[in-house]
Amino acid sequence: MDYIINTPCGQIKGVKGNIDGIIAFKGIRYAIANRFEYPKEVTSWEGVYDASKYGNCSYQPRSFYNEEENLKKVFYYNEFRKGEKYTYSEDCLFLNIWVPEDIKENDKLPVLIYIHGGGFTGGCGHELHFDGPVWPKKGVIGVTINYRLGPLGFTCLQELKDIDGHSGNYGLYDQVTAINWIKHNISSFGGNPNNITIMGQSAGAMSVQQLCLSPLTKGLFQKAIMSSGGGVNKLLNTSKEEKNYSFNKKIMELCSCSTIEEFKKVEANKLFDAWNKAKKEMKIMPSCPVIDGELIVDTPFNIVKRDEQHHIPYLVGSNSEDIVPIFIHGMAKKWCTIQKEPSYCYLFNHSLPGDNNGAWHSSDLWYFFGTLKNCWRPMNEDDYLLSNYMVDYLTNFVKTGNPNSSELPIWNPSKKKEKTVMHFGNGLVGMKKVNTKKLWYNLFTNKAVGE
Repeated sequence: MDYIINTPCGQIKGVKGNIDGIIAFKGIRYAIANRFEYPKEVTSWEGVYDASKYGNCSYQPRSFYNEEENLKKVFYYNEFRKGEKYTYSEDCLFLNIWVPEDIKENDKLPVLIYIHGGGFTGGCGHELHFDGPVWPKKGVIGVTINYRLGPLGFTCLQELKDIDGHSGNYGLYDQVTAINWIKHNISSFGGNPNNITIMGQSAGAMSVQQLCLSPLTKGLFQKAIMSSGGGVNKLLNTSKEEKNYSFNKKIMELCSCSTIEEFKKVEANKLFDAWNKAKKEMKIMPSCPVIDGELIVDTPFNIVKRDEQHHIPYLVGSNSEDIVPIFIHGMAKKWCTIQKEPSYCYLFNHSLPGDNNGAWHSSDLWYFFGTLKNCWRPMNEDDYLLSNYMVDYLTNFVKTGNPNSSELPIWNPSKKKEKTVMHFGNGLVGMKKVNTKKLWYNLFTNKAVGE
């Protein structure tokens, strides 16, 4: 059976998804962009677009080595990518859409757009834990996106600012363009362009937060979800783009480039090699969002202090064995308690079967996406039951801004003096105080601390 629909860009053909009753449209080109240039949204194509295969991932450090040989990264390779093949390129601005098989153009289903994590230097939108979300079974259209990473996504230089008025944040502008593409086209897939939720985990959650602080994205989405990365802390502030000039100048020097034109032509493997050498030599955290005066206008702390963040419902949480669990939980809880709209905080503390790593960074994604069957772990009845709860809460929130329903334990919105949050795992789904002593202990015993 052909799954062909008409969109403002032209016709597009999808394929049956991993789950019966779900159709996938994979590898949709949403924008084009040259190196160190801002993306331009795709508005048309010739013929019937073949959306049967995933598109390229952005070049990233793992593009240039055998992941199985990197012991520091092998945990996440085994968890999310082992046995899979990925293609990498600068031509990487693709997104994926999953819809119910019986979708009709006027159904106006809510839409959930997921932004992957990976420290702004790794990841893509179709790793195993994202490959075939169950959300359409609950009446929610699912979307995942790729965006530019590392030096391709976040290079800042005065020479680039002279051209565009600002530089850096190319990866974030990719995300904004992807959301705009969805807003302009999702009606054709049966979605509601006025009921969009954005969700991210780790660096994806940081991306979501930056988009929720930006004046450029007001009205672009109606709700936001941040997992293991969003929140408020005065110590974690975004720097101005100028502070990154010296780092990127060092990369140019290592690439033997004296002009931007030369820098744009450097082979990707040489660019990433120079980026890695500069990172080690200068001992800084590269490839992060910066204050560019347009998309990001100030530090998160200052914007929130002025109450200028998007006033929308939020769902924010963390894992008990996260990178720095006590810190990330505190940020999430504070973010929820300062909002004017009802916002909901959770702690995922379910120990996954197969090892003793607990609820490690990113482990909640298997459950939120409902993709447990893609996992190597011996998932049991309790795991599937927990995932059902989490998917129900998630999709309820996407639909209405409230995760609750009559069939689920009550999830109360966060308040300043309220110490309980929703707990997911180890036999409990319900409101409970957080054991902060355990989170402090986990800080020093974590075995899988992130990519």
